[in-house]
Amino acid sequence: MHICLIASELLGFGTAGGFGFATRSLGRNLVARGHMVTAVIPKPVNISETETILDGIAVRTFPRDQILKSGWLYRKIGANVYHSQEPSLSTFVAQRAVPHAQHVVTTRDPRDLHDWWIEFKHPSRTHMGVLRTAAFYENPATRASVRNARKVFVPAKCLAGKVQRKYGLAQPPEFMPTPITMPRGPVIKAERPTLCYVGRLDRRKRPDHFLSLAPLFPQAEFIVVGSAQDARYERELMDRFCGANNVRMLGFVDQFASDVLSGVFASSWIMVNTAAREGLPNVFIEAAANACAIVSPHDPDEFASRFGWHCPDEDYAGAVRMLLKDDLWRSRGALGSAYARATNDAELATDRHLDAYAALLDAHATVDPTP
Repeated sequence: MHICLIASELLGFGTAGGFGFATRSLGRNLVARGHMVTAVIPKPVNISETETILDGIAVRTFPRDQILKSGWLYRKIGANVYHSQEPSLSTFVAQRAVPHAQHVVTTRDPRDLHDWWIEFKHPSRTHMGVLRTAAFYENPATRASVRNARKVFVPAKCLAGKVQRKYGLAQPPEFMPTPITMPRGPVIKAERPTLCYVGRLDRRKRPDHFLSLAPLFPQAEFIVVGSAQDARYERELMDRFCGANNVRMLGFVDQFASDVLSGVFASSWIMVNTAAREGLPNVFIEAAANACAIVSPHDPDEFASRFGWHCPDEDYAGAVRMLLKDDLWRSRGALGSAYARATNDAELATDRHLDAYAALLDAHATVDPTP
């Protein structure tokens, strides 16, 4: 089977976040099963190559200003299945270019007007950049492409209703778990309380809220993994917080190229999420898999309330204190680990994807014998 993954980014080839992680994770697991996988993304800024190979995934790009002219690339690829990792103009172009292929969509972070307003208030770089990004995802062509897809999936059950309303679907989309590599062997936690933040150091993610906890818990270690798209904002964070004795800032870590991030999750007691808004971040699942309790003002699929502490009032310090008291973080983290292994284990989640692809291809190949 040849699967083409359509995305806006790919982790390991230019700047990437959750969409890029999910695309590479799915792609590498499909390759490991013996399938041919091509990923198509807009050419990353400051990357000279137009194509490469990552984990067996053939990466192909098109100029960012020629999205509507990129249909030739999808026709040249000639895949059996085209799977968009968040619907966009590229989804529409691919459907028009190869209409007889099987087109499926995973809506990883459906954003409504309120969500885009939050993005605009907390731009990663500029307000104009937010508007350009919104135009790529939010347009009549993209909405039509979702309704025309053979299957629509969501990576979190809580997103189904939102996606159905947003795109006017007759039926709610199906839950399709993101493949996540589970820890091998026992997870060994640090001896001292250890809290981590994993994600972009962008304004919407509000990493300063996490770093502000460090003086309140001098007995704990605070680990930050991630970098900012705005170098000036990152320098501001460094100037404000890097002098603390209990703060370590590791910068960007590619979890597909090293085991640094898995080591951070394995040693951490609690992962704190401080973003202004979220869907279901992949790091929630990765943290849960490593028995980290999750603190967040958001509660997608009850990840925070079941596997950590949900703090809609954004009292992060209070949430951390509650989890540290009587080692509550251990039991909540254990529940999260069991759920992640049962739901998002890479082998099981890849099986779910392949079953869905095969069902579509079988249905397409079936000819009604009735005269």
